[in-house]
Amino acid sequence: MTAVIVAGNWKMNLGPRDAELFLDAFAAVFGGSGEPADGQARPGGCRVALFPPAVSLDAARRRKAQLEESGAWGRAPALELGVQQIHAEADGAFTGETSAEQASQAGATLALVGHSERRTIFHETDDMVVRRVQAAFRAGLAPMLCVGEQLEERKAGRLEAVLLRQLEAVLSPPELRAGIRPETFSVAYEPVWAIGTGETATPDDAAEAHAILRGCLVDRLGEEIGAAIPILYGGSVKPANADELLAAPEVGGLLVGGASLDPGDFAALVGAGGRAGS
Repeated sequence: MTAVIVAGNWKMNLGPRDAELFLDAFAAVFGGSGEPADGQARPGGCRVALFPPAVSLDAARRRKAQLEESGAWGRAPALELGVQQIHAEADGAFTGETSAEQASQAGATLALVGHSERRTIFHETDDMVVRRVQAAFRAGLAPMLCVGEQLEERKAGRLEAVLLRQLEAVLSPPELRAGIRPETFSVAYEPVWAIGTGETATPDDAAEAHAILRGCLVDRLGEEIGAAIPILYGGSVKPANADELLAAPEVGGLLVGGASLDPGDFAALVGAGGRAGS
């Protein structure tokens, strides 16, 4: 069974000092008994990741190492760090951008690619997303590909068409398909229509979208690999709805936004991941 993944995307929040304080508090939650603050399940085999802002990545890496060396990390779960955005090129005159190689040097092992905010606010196209996935693989980062439909696309009945277009853009190049493995690639479904719109996504909504994505992965990559690629759900996840979402078919993890900014809430979500993966 593929381990459940609980990943926190801090977006443009928590600077270097804030990242250190977050990790101190997160470690303290697990430091005694290895259980989240609410006393529920331990993280077990749950994979845990954080995507800090690029300026906080090295600070998070250093603080995690300090906590581990001092023993203060306690029974907190192993933590992977990722970068929220990478440029397609390794270097050059691209002011304000971060390359995959630079992110790797700063401590990242993962990279978010194609997040809905990047597609919507910064107008990233499917072609740009493909090039960023290629850059991640070249640098040894494991890309987490974000896909999802807007409200108007959903109302127009275009859920399947949008998801397949975004996913197949990455799965079509033979060189990319050849390098995709469950341990080096994951997909996160973002129901953009349910984020900050007043609309609510249900576990059934998640299951419908994840089934579409799973079918495409199996079709393109074969049963053995396609059935094992983790598919995360990333729409307004909170401790109160995490267990229900993780119980939905084909939901193999959570990509968390606002709730990942609070160490206690994030620890509770990790506990939910542990329960789902046990």
